[in-house]
Formats: sequence, C-alpha cells, structure tokens
Amino acid sequence: FKAPSRDHPALYRDLLRTNRVHWIAEEPPAELVRDKMMECQFRFRHQMALVPCVLTLNQDGSVWVTLVKPARAITPGQFAVFYKGDECLGSGKILRMGPSVYTLQQGKNREESPKKEEVDKIEPAT
Repeated sequence: FKAPSRDHPALYRDLLRTNRVHWIAEEPPAELVRDKMMECQFRFRHQMALVPCVLTLNQDGSVWVTLVKPARAITPGQFAVFYKGDECLGSGKILRMGPSVYTLQQGKNREESPKKEEVDKIEPAT
C-alpha cells in the first residue's frame, strides 16, 4: 500500500500487538502483572521521541500496546521498545496492528451517513 502523502491517515495507528516481550529487570514488571495493564512510553525507531502508551498483558506474555496518540509508519517486524522514564523495560517484536486512523475515520463516516434504504424512502419534494 502506498499512501497519497507522508501524513495520510492510513499511515497512522494507535494499537499494536507484540510477540512475547523480553523484559530486562523484572519479568514482567510487577505493576503489569498486578493490574494487567501499565502506563509507560514506547518507541519503534531509534531516534524517535517516546510516545506515552498503555500496555495490556496477554496470557502468552505478548502485549497489546495502546498509544495515547497515533504514530506514523509502524510496521510488523519492527521492535517496540518500552521505557519508564529513562529506564528501558524491555522490547517485543511487532506482530499485528490495529486499524489505521484512515480506516477508523471511514467507519465513523459510514455510521454518520444515512443508509441507502433510508435515502430511498425520502419522498422527492413536489
């Protein structure tokens, strides 16, 4: 898929799933085990700014990552690296991604527009 522009909504996503995360200090962090979710930061490219996110732990050790704001050009096969402040918590390979912002916008647009059957029922003005 080639987007029409560098900032096209199809390039942005706010949900992804990793494989089993490799945790550095705690396997997995106590907060994540206790609450099944944890706020932290994330990046998937070395130089990119950290993005606030919420991790949700799955039984197989993988995590769902929900970003506070959508990030551009996330690709399966890249590594998601998680931080709490300056501390690197661990990383996991990105396996799957949620729908793009573009797809979500299309869904909203469809819900707001009248259905074809409803349009057909509208009588023409006389």
